[in-house]
Amino acid sequence: MQFWQARKIPLAWLLLTRQPMRLAVALAGIGFAGLLMFIQLGFRDALFDSSVTVHKMFDTDLVLLSPRTTSSIRMASFPRRRLAQAMANPAVVDIVPVHWDFALWRNPENKSNRPILALAYEPGHKVFLDEKITDQSSRLTQRGRVLFDELSRNEFGPVPEWFRQGRTVETEAAGKRLRVAGLFSAGPSFGADGTILLSNETFLNLFPNAPPGSIELGLIRLRNGSDPTKVRDQLRRLLPNDVSVLTKQGFMDMEINYWRTSTAIGFIFGLGAAMGFVVGCVIVYQILYSDVSDHLPEYATLMAMGYNLFSLVGVVAREGFLLALIGYLPALGVSNLLYIAIKSATKLPVLMIFDRALLVFVMILVMCMGSAALAMRRLGDADPAEIF
Repeated sequence: MQFWQARKIPLAWLLLTRQPMRLAVALAGIGFAGLLMFIQLGFRDALFDSSVTVHKMFDTDLVLLSPRTTSSIRMASFPRRRLAQAMANPAVVDIVPVHWDFALWRNPENKSNRPILALAYEPGHKVFLDEKITDQSSRLTQRGRVLFDELSRNEFGPVPEWFRQGRTVETEAAGKRLRVAGLFSAGPSFGADGTILLSNETFLNLFPNAPPGSIELGLIRLRNGSDPTKVRDQLRRLLPNDVSVLTKQGFMDMEINYWRTSTAIGFIFGLGAAMGFVVGCVIVYQILYSDVSDHLPEYATLMAMGYNLFSLVGVVAREGFLLALIGYLPALGVSNLLYIAIKSATKLPVLMIFDRALLVFVMILVMCMGSAALAMRRLGDADPAEIF
């Protein structure tokens, strides 16, 4: 076979590049649709990830909480003695009561007030996985001392900067005087813009009306080798129905499910991504349909020369694939830059992950190939006898 006979002409690429302006419009539309999907899905995933920032910090196997608790922003109390009753199970080796509530924090610089999450525990207990917090817990034994989350939003004031400079950082929360005794790292969420850690004594001073003998969260650690799911089921049978028993993962799943199903936020971000997909489909379909219509006589000529309809359909399909591939790359690059800017401005965990990058590429590919499939119907009109 001669070289010229074996050589394949990149017809799909030539058709796309024949009109650079049309190609630029198509790529801009695909890139915008991809960017919209990246941003919406990024915010949605950041919402879910940040909603369990504090949950992940706890060094626990099981969690006790009130059945009336629906999320971290609506924590109800339950009798503290349920933790002591849980010690009856031989697999339980340690229990830690935790108070969880929101207090109005006064910005030490401009004196504005903003709700901040307050977590209280006995400083002698190991509550968190972060050893930095454990090492500083002894500083909380003095009444009125707190640890401040250095990743909290800037609206709480320049607390981390002042503390690192060696300044004494004092302010008020719930109208009571507090002093920052140390820093830790957690980060804001959609439910809490900042967090402080304090002792139970300091907490009860901030919230004197808190029900005596009640807590919002109970942490249970098990012996090595114990099955948390099995022990959870045993404790559910042992304890009264005024307390719920969850694994740590179940505790996080409850929080994520609240934001996904009980609020409009998750739906809005999902709808935004769907709208980007629809907009991209319309743009790509218009481009490919116009391209096929403009070149209908050429397609008819190819059919008269012996090319079958399947070959011509393959040309349009390759056009759709090339548009998806080329349009996706700038969307990926710009989204990475926007993620960095958004994380810097909001301190939310908006990060580019492989699963999301793959999902958006598949959505763009389906968008382009689906539009190509609709445009292919026009090839049925490429009948030489009718066109010429």
